[in-house]
This record gives sequence, C-alpha cells and structure tokens, in this order.
Amino acid sequence: MRILEEAGIKEGFNVLDYGCGSGSYIVPLVELVGKSGKVYALDIQPLSIQKVREIVAKKGISNVQTILSDCRTGLPPYIMDVVLLYDILHDLNNASDVLKELHHVLKPRGILSLSDHHLKDEEIISRVTGEGWFKLSAKGKRTISFLKER
Repeated sequence: MRILEEAGIKEGFNVLDYGCGSGSYIVPLVELVGKSGKVYALDIQPLSIQKVREIVAKKGISNVQTILSDCRTGLPPYIMDVVLLYDILHDLNNASDVLKELHHVLKPRGILSLSDHHLKDEEIISRVTGEGWFKLSAKGKRTISFLKER
C-alpha cells in the first residue's frame, strides 16, 4: 500500500493504527514491521476490533494487539515509532486529547502520519501543530508527516 510507504515504517518498528476501522492496513503493516515489530490497532467500535481479531486469527499473526478505546491507548510512554491517523481527524470530538495521547506514546523522534480526505492540508496542519505537540515534517502525495515536539 503506497500510503504506508510515506510513513517510513521499517522492520522492528512499533506502529499504532489509531482508528483502525475494519483493519485494512493490518496485514500490510505486519509485513512492514516483520516479526520483530508490533502493530497496535485501536478503534472506538467493538465490531472493528472484532474484525481485526478475525483477520489476525485467520492469518495466524501473533504481533498485533487490539485496543478498544475512544482516546486513551493504555500504552506506556515512548513506545511507538509511527502512529497512523488516517481519515478520522475530521471525526474526532476530542482531537486535542487524542493528539496529546499520541504525543505521549510516540518515541522522541516518532512520526505521526496523517491523512484525511475530508480536510484541506492547511486545516490538518493547523489542527495538528496548533497546541505545540507536533511540528510539520513532510508532505507526501497521500499523507502529511509530523514529528513529535518537546
């Protein structure tokens, strides 16, 4: 998947798919992180989490952890190399809380990879950088990458 190429995911990375939906990125993410990496799939919808669990069971994947939540990940600080926030920023009622949580779980040079076809790039950049948690890193064809600040 080309969108994932822009995130810079490498073997051994820990990646959080925040708002994973039905899990369309799970298998490609597992392939990118390899056996030494781990994929975390978070969603607010129990049916989405169930779908991810079904994919993982069917494919015999052992390095995926699901998280049912509307904001908090329950993960320790500084554990994620990359967080994917694809097509949900426009839908978040608590965007500030979510961005703070993502800042908390990202490693010091961690990447927030964002895409939202419901918003203009300028609006995405303004929302994500507005509170000082992240700074703009790069604009790709499909995503905007941010680096953790502070």
